[in-house]
Amino acid sequence: QVQLVESGGGLVQAGGSLRLSCAASGRTFSNYAMGWFRQAPGKERELVARISWGGGTTYYPDSVKGRFTISRDNAKNTVYLQMNSLKPEDTAVYYCAGGIMAWTKGKYDYWGQGTQVTVSS
Repeated sequence: QVQLVESGGGLVQAGGSLRLSCAASGRTFSNYAMGWFRQAPGKERELVARISWGGGTTYYPDSVKGRFTISRDNAKNTVYLQMNSLKPEDTAVYYCAGGIMAWTKGKYDYWGQGTQVTVSS
């Protein structure tokens, strides 16, 4: 079993930056691909970044490409999401998730509780 706990959310002005962290319990963290998702009120959950188990491969949708950076430190069992040039439309609850089949099949077995990010205009 893996538990994920996000932190680092908050209120920021447009153009600002935030770094989210996701701390994982368990010794098998390095076996899991990880992803960051977000869900805004009334909208579907969307993937904003994912990273392979070793950290060598990442993916971003066009909506955040060039502004968001995902990274991980397997020695610390932590995955990060650096968010720069934030826009009001980035406002959402952000979740980290992970799974052994996350990279190949998009199957995420473990989810955090979420952290709110609010970007004011």
